[in-house]
Amino acid sequence: MRVVLFILMIVASSANIAVSAPFAKWTKTELTLNNGIVQRVIKLPYSEGQFLTTSYKPVTGEFNYFNATNTDFQFEVNDVAYSGKSNWSLVNVQSITDQLQGDGAAVTLLSSDKKIELTLKFLLYPNLPVIRKSLAVKNLGNADISLESVDIEKFDVSSYYATTFSWIYSDYGRRKSIGPYEGNMQDALVIVHNMDWEAGIVIGNEASGVLKRTSVFWNAPEICSGLTHKNARFPFRKWIKSGDSFETPQVFTMVYNNHKDVEGILNTSITDYVRKHMGIRLSELKEKPTFVYNTWNPFKKDINEKLIRELAKAAADAGMKEFIIDDGWQDNYGDWGIDYKKFPNGLKPVFDYIKSLGMKPGLWISAGSASSDSKVYHEHPEWFVKDKDNRLANLHIAGTGDEVDDAIRSACFSSGWKEYIKEILLKLTLEYGLEYIKLDFAVVTSAYIFDPVKSGCYATDHAGHKDHNESMYTNYEQMWKLFDELHAAKPNLFIDCTFEVMGGLQLIDYAMLKHAEGAWLSNFYEPNEIGDIRIRNMAWWRSPAMSATALVIGNPKMDDKGWELHIKSLAGALPIMLGDPRQLLAPDLKKYRAYADWLQAMQNKYDMMSYRQDLPYFGEPSEGHWDGFQRINTDTKTGGIIGVFRHGAIETKRRVTVNGLDSAKIYLVKSMDGKVLTSLTGEKLKTEGFEIMLNELYSGELLEVTVKVEQLNP
Repeated sequence: MRVVLFILMIVASSANIAVSAPFAKWTKTELTLNNGIVQRVIKLPYSEGQFLTTSYKPVTGEFNYFNATNTDFQFEVNDVAYSGKSNWSLVNVQSITDQLQGDGAAVTLLSSDKKIELTLKFLLYPNLPVIRKSLAVKNLGNADISLESVDIEKFDVSSYYATTFSWIYSDYGRRKSIGPYEGNMQDALVIVHNMDWEAGIVIGNEASGVLKRTSVFWNAPEICSGLTHKNARFPFRKWIKSGDSFETPQVFTMVYNNHKDVEGILNTSITDYVRKHMGIRLSELKEKPTFVYNTWNPFKKDINEKLIRELAKAAADAGMKEFIIDDGWQDNYGDWGIDYKKFPNGLKPVFDYIKSLGMKPGLWISAGSASSDSKVYHEHPEWFVKDKDNRLANLHIAGTGDEVDDAIRSACFSSGWKEYIKEILLKLTLEYGLEYIKLDFAVVTSAYIFDPVKSGCYATDHAGHKDHNESMYTNYEQMWKLFDELHAAKPNLFIDCTFEVMGGLQLIDYAMLKHAEGAWLSNFYEPNEIGDIRIRNMAWWRSPAMSATALVIGNPKMDDKGWELHIKSLAGALPIMLGDPRQLLAPDLKKYRAYADWLQAMQNKYDMMSYRQDLPYFGEPSEGHWDGFQRINTDTKTGGIIGVFRHGAIETKRRVTVNGLDSAKIYLVKSMDGKVLTSLTGEKLKTEGFEIMLNELYSGELLEVTVKVEQLNP
């Protein structure tokens, strides 16, 4: 029966049909995880013994990375190390599922000292080489225990060839180096690839912000991924009370072969898993934004009702779909009352006006900051972050004693602040009708202060954390909980969680994607092609590992001289424009409207904002080269858009190929005005492509790729 099931799984996989669960089978001594694509075999300690991964490989073909026994996991409790190589006894194994087609098993173990009950949870997904894992640690003792240095996955790598000839692709899978390597906050995704074997392993870390850690051949021939160790710049710690359990974030891994480079896995299995099975907010959002306006550049805080109404009218004429009022609307940070000198009629009439123009209203607010003159700061000083000297602190900007630093204090989400700010955000959202919130400023650590001592909260009387190290994890988790509760109240709310909130320059990760829709990543002010290459480079750098529509790349201005190239560059991420649309003449507003309508039509037709892939044979955007992207719906294979750019290259022509289409169907490649440039099968678009000419040294084009209509309903 097991042989028949295995054959059926392989057949279903080759036909791209979802395999029927279960993906986990076990005996008293062995657990086998197999979805027809990937297989992992684990030795179970039936009476007493070790818990070891003995095989982890693609179902078909060679895979030589791992030893015959792998440590599997490791963590410390009260400075005592526990791992798969410790002595455990098996409590039980049971089937588990999630709401995202995940199926697998949970294995519960008892430590030989009877102090720890550990549950390891494994999930697999249809048609993908993914195994997703978490650990749940239960305290069986009578006193609190300290959990630290958690490796959720720990693999022992085969000697010499794996370590010597593997490239390590870090920094969102984009930067390659030779080991050893210890990752940092930017390493939500790392790929280890051996080009001789044409094989590798993907490590995706779903932990939050500065608390994620992935290491490759760091202290030994091992690959580890989980939470930061106790000697890290930002150490993870969790205190677990007697009888309580703590479940770690998840780590996903993929093993693959028959790939000459990492782009194949990066643009297919990884993006498919993130979009379909990770549970990111963008996949749940019914309407994705396609063209956003924000007031920050150039107006900063110098805004008022009259200005906002004028800007809204001009932005609507230009076809904007979302209109975001940035900083400057409030009476102070913390109380978040309306500045009635600037907005004498309040904000709701302004939001109603924005809606009447056909746009969704949005607002900037700091998630965890209060000014020293705010009412909440004076009434609840116990809600605010303490530094190591027990003084109220500003996590966002270095405390030099100047007026700006003294004016702001950072709130601790492990206190009553979380419920307080939730009520404010719910009122703005539900009563005023907000549909987009830009949440800003540091809540755990700063993107601008590089001293790890100036992070987290050192208070000893906050209910949510026992000490400084624990505060960092707790404050991330409480903030995510806040986001989830806002979404429960308003499911289509778009939350823009800035890199400042995340705690690192231009930082975005999978934890954020599961709780917020977007991350403001940058403040690029360059008005010309220098700004455009920075936009495209940022979009390339963070995607496809991160969902492109989550990449909010500011601050290109609508009234820059070369604004058309701004839009074309931004079409590879979340198109967002700033500036002063009142300065645009009627012909420019008409052009803007054409771009806006085209982008919305492409979204309506292909759901292209759910996708982005590298344009084959076009690399990192840089001076003297061509670059590009494609946003093809690889599920329906009906088409999408591509962007092609010449950035100072001496060549005026380039051949363009497109992946992810149906090889047998015929596709039309069209310019934005509907002119057909070529008609080719999906196979020929992939293997032969078509030629494009760009005469200007710095220029670009957006094109539609669409299946011929008569083929949609054969």
